[in-house]
Amino acid sequence: MIPYLARRLGGVVLLLLGITFVVFGMMYLAPGDVTLMLVPNVPSHEQIGALRREFGLDQPLPVRYARFLGQLVHGDLGTSWIDRRPVLPQVLDALGYTVRLAASALALSLVLGLAAGTVSALRSRSVADDVVMTATLLGISTPVFVTGLLLIYCLSFRLGWFPTSGAGSWRHLVLPSLTLASFLVAYNARMMRSCLLEVLGQDYVRTARAKGLAERRVWGVHAGKNALIPMVTVLGLQVGLLLGGSVITETIFAYPGIGQLMISGITARDTPLVQGCVLVSAAGFILVNLLVDLSYVVLDPRIRLTGR
Repeated sequence: MIPYLARRLGGVVLLLLGITFVVFGMMYLAPGDVTLMLVPNVPSHEQIGALRREFGLDQPLPVRYARFLGQLVHGDLGTSWIDRRPVLPQVLDALGYTVRLAASALALSLVLGLAAGTVSALRSRSVADDVVMTATLLGISTPVFVTGLLLIYCLSFRLGWFPTSGAGSWRHLVLPSLTLASFLVAYNARMMRSCLLEVLGQDYVRTARAKGLAERRVWGVHAGKNALIPMVTVLGLQVGLLLGGSVITETIFAYPGIGQLMISGITARDTPLVQGCVLVSAAGFILVNLLVDLSYVVLDPRIRLTGR
């Protein structure tokens, strides 16, 4: 276990280093000049030069990148070029909103998706199975922004149940959570159905039934636990997707999460802010995948993690 963790943590450091280099280079190559956005009216050459020296833009790219890495080692993500505030508190504040949104959407997708997939597998080739499969196909095929706009129209404009934007109370979480969960519920239901049907065809399940075990025990202990192993992998990827990829949903509902903050940074060419958002999102995604790998041992004792 320890050699495996050491190898993975070393890979995490190299991966994060590569991510910072890619983001730094992309922001450097992007068109436009942030100094022109900060000076009102028509800026003079002196004003532009002063801002470029303040931001370090007058230095070569390798020097700027090395300075950024030096700050990063000390836990400093730099200062925003637009509002002159430290980046780390802004990113962590936005991450808190995104985590709440992701957690609520993931909880909905787990409860509804796993329940629908189990019912579909239990009633395979029945009317219930056809209804679940049709509903999940519709959920997977509908773009997230379409689902969000439909929910806003039906549950907000027509019925007035929930607000359309902001993050003041639990009511602000309902529409974006449903929007994010709509695709995940459909995907999890189809995945759970497929995993259960595959597990039920295994020899150990037939042996358990031949021994006279109750059907509930066969499903709950032998089939269900083994069917969750591929589901854990999928859920780990979904957590990473929700943490870093909910940009469209946060934009539709003006939700102040990390995706919305990243869009603001890209629009304003605020390189430190964009780098901070990407780096924190990538670190969260990598951490979740590491926890997923470790959870395999809990679900299946036959799996052993080694350093090889």
